[in-house]
Amino acid sequence: MNQKYLIPLITVFVLFLAAYVGVEGAKLEWFFGIVVPYVSLIAFLVFFVLKVLGWAKSAVPFKIPTTCGQQKSLPWIKQNKIDNPDTTGGVVIRMLLEIFLFRSLFRNTKAAFARNDKNRLSYSWEIFLWVGALAFHYAFLTVLLRHMRFFMTPVPSCIKWLEWADGIVQLGLPGLFLSGVVLLAAALFLLARRLFDQKVNYISLASDYFPLFLIIAIAGTGIAMRYFTKVDIVGIKSFTMGLITLHPVPPEGVGGLFYAHVFLVSVLFAYFPASKLMHMGGIFLSPTRNMANDTRAQRHINPWNYDVDTHTYEHYEDHFRDKMIEAGLPVDKKE
Repeated sequence: MNQKYLIPLITVFVLFLAAYVGVEGAKLEWFFGIVVPYVSLIAFLVFFVLKVLGWAKSAVPFKIPTTCGQQKSLPWIKQNKIDNPDTTGGVVIRMLLEIFLFRSLFRNTKAAFARNDKNRLSYSWEIFLWVGALAFHYAFLTVLLRHMRFFMTPVPSCIKWLEWADGIVQLGLPGLFLSGVVLLAAALFLLARRLFDQKVNYISLASDYFPLFLIIAIAGTGIAMRYFTKVDIVGIKSFTMGLITLHPVPPEGVGGLFYAHVFLVSVLFAYFPASKLMHMGGIFLSPTRNMANDTRAQRHINPWNYDVDTHTYEHYEDHFRDKMIEAGLPVDKKE
């Protein structure tokens, strides 16, 4: 087995085992349930802000928007106002479509040699990646929002409505939450794509597999707690409210699976700012997305440029006038 996905898999398993054994054997509920979540949350907030501030301070000397259509030019040439916007409004529309619908990924194509002609390269629309990514992100967002009910009293109506819509499929008892199943299925699909697609596998690193294994473990432990082992929801609600009010008391009789779940979530939060998952914040500061392509209409001057002493031709001639006249070269001024 390739080490670039074997090592992340073993790491996630060791993390799960450390929390489970630490609680069941060493009774370290206070460490895995209180200390680790607080430390991970602080690390997430601090390093997330530092990362974004670092990007915000980065120089952008040229306009480098990604363009996939006709730029605004002559009046009789039709402009693509979304793919090649020249106004702030067009940029906002393109950003909204990218953030909420992954528009660029929707147009993703896959290159492969034709079956009957190995010398001809053909391109096909790869819709499944767009569907999998969209399902993964929206399922993850739904799970996060749905879990906010553990940290709020009373629970807002919007969270209750989301929970009702998520559990609209009345299958089994307790009812099935679609977001958890979709999250696990989408994460497995993205993992399978990295494992079995030769081109994607070739460019994938251990840092690409680790968050996937981590999210799969989080989704798996969450599903196991809800549908198989069952946990004390009232005790967990009391515990999470204690975390929010800075008076946490570990619940009794919850079991090591809950603390392993919390520990894996904490690891994901702490790891988030150092990983590629930071595209969540980076998309808003990407100059390839948030800049208007109006280079033909106005000049973009680098705001970080500093004044530089220039050596004009007049200064050059003053310095070499005698030698230029001696060599027979034309000069603007004789003296």
